Amino acid sequence: MSTTGVLLADDQALLRAGFAMVIDSQPDMHVVAQAGDGQQALDAVAAHAPDVVLMDIRMPVLDGLEATRRLTSAGEQAPKIIVLTTFDTDEYAVEALRAGASGFLLKDVQPEILLDSIRTVTTGGAVIAPTTTRRLLETTLLGSRRRQPTAAQQAKLESLTAREAEILQEMATGDSNAEIARRLFLSEATVKTHVGHVLTKLEVRDRVQAVVFAYDSGLVGH
Repeated sequence: MSTTGVLLADDQALLRAGFAMVIDSQPDMHVVAQAGDGQQALDAVAAHAPDVVLMDIRMPVLDGLEATRRLTSAGEQAPKIIVLTTFDTDEYAVEALRAGASGFLLKDVQPEILLDSIRTVTTGGAVIAPTTTRRLLETTLLGSRRRQPTAAQQAKLESLTAREAEILQEMATGDSNAEIARRLFLSEATVKTHVGHVLTKLEVRDRVQAVVFAYDSGLVGH
């Protein structure tokens, strides 16, 4: 059975050790390398080709935000990135999501949620914690930072059907396809199809990027 290779990038050695213990206890994943700063993370990705990177935002030499940008610029060859931070009001985490990270977790995340998150992004999903990520997006993208959609964003929004726009707004709650299906009285397969159409039309690679788009363009938060 193939296992998911995980790279831990954080300047706190004790935290890396704790995460490594949790990850290496699982039969379907293992830690391939550790890095204490963003540059080391880039070097380790090149050397070990991990499937997933747990990326701290605030690190010396090169921060996690810039490291995320550089890694995601590789397109489909890039590993999935879950950004880590101590506080769920960290604006840098939103910038990392904008840069292409597939999710966001607090460093005090419960072990089972950490493991589930790694499995989720490995299979092409995205980590949207209903409480932490939504609050982070709301506090950093709404209010004075809010703006009207750009011409390009507006064109993408107008390409959505009424149902697809509704699905996008539901995605911003952080709920799963099953939960959205129950709320809208649709089948889960139908919701999944609509989500796929939304991602294609918005030209984003996963649910997190779609949710960031929804907040950025002003669709969510009125």
